[in-house]
Amino acid sequence: MNAPPPVTDDIALFLDFDGTLVEIARTPDAVEASRATIACLEGLVEHLGGALAIVSGRPIHEIDHYLAPLRLPCAGLHGLETRLHPDEEVERAPVGPEIEALKAALSGSGLLGRGVSIEDKGPAIAVHFRIAPDCEDAVVEVMQAAIAELPDLHLVRGKMVVEAKPAYRDKGWAVGTFMDLSPFRGRTPVFVGDDVTDEDGIRAAEAVGGFGVKVGTAESLARFRVSDVKGVRDWLALGLPAKAQARTRHP
Repeated sequence: MNAPPPVTDDIALFLDFDGTLVEIARTPDAVEASRATIACLEGLVEHLGGALAIVSGRPIHEIDHYLAPLRLPCAGLHGLETRLHPDEEVERAPVGPEIEALKAALSGSGLLGRGVSIEDKGPAIAVHFRIAPDCEDAVVEVMQAAIAELPDLHLVRGKMVVEAKPAYRDKGWAVGTFMDLSPFRGRTPVFVGDDVTDEDGIRAAEAVGGFGVKVGTAESLARFRVSDVKGVRDWLALGLPAKAQARTRHP
C-alpha cells in the first residue's frame, strides 16, 4: 500500500464522510463519529488555517449533527448543497420536476418493504439496500428504468446505495468551487474518500497538482491509500502538532 505523505500546513484538505471518517453502518443513521475523530478535525482546522471541508453524499445538516459542536465548510449531496464558509447558511440546488417523477415511479415499484428504503434528499433521491444486499440488481434495474425518460438525472452507485441526482454537480465540482475561495485558494488540494463517487473529487484534486487518498482496496485514480477509517484518523493525526495529537488518542 502506497501510504500518503503527512499532512502539511500548505494543503487544502477535502474529506468524504461515510467510510472515511466514520464506519459504514447497517443503516445511514446508525453511524457515529468518535470524540478522537472530532478532536483530530478541530486540530486540523487550526493547523490548515481553516482549509478543510467535508464533501459528502449526505445532507449538510447530518454532517453537522455527527460532528457537533464542530461546524465546517461542507458540500453535501455531492455538491447539491454547499456551505462555503462555516458561518454561512446552506445553499441548496432547486428541486426539479424530474425528482418528483422519480419518487412516484419508485413508490409503485414494489421494492419498498423488502429491506430497501428511499432517502429523500430534496434535489436527489437515494435508494439504500444495506440490510437487503440481495436486492441490489432489482434496485439498479428499477432506477435505470425510472430515469431512462428523465435525462436531467443520472445514477451514482455507492456502497449499498444507488442515488439519482442532477448531473451538473459532483464532488469534483465541489473541490473546484472551494479552491477558488479563501482559505483554500493557492493550496495543494488533497481529497480523501472510499467510494466510487469520491473519484470525481480525486480527479479534480489531481488535475490541479494535488492528489487523492483512497480508503480501502477498491480500484482508484488515487496515488496513495490507507487501509480503513482508523487508518485515515491515524494518518491525519500525524500532521498535527504533538499537543494536538494527544487529544486524538482517545476513542
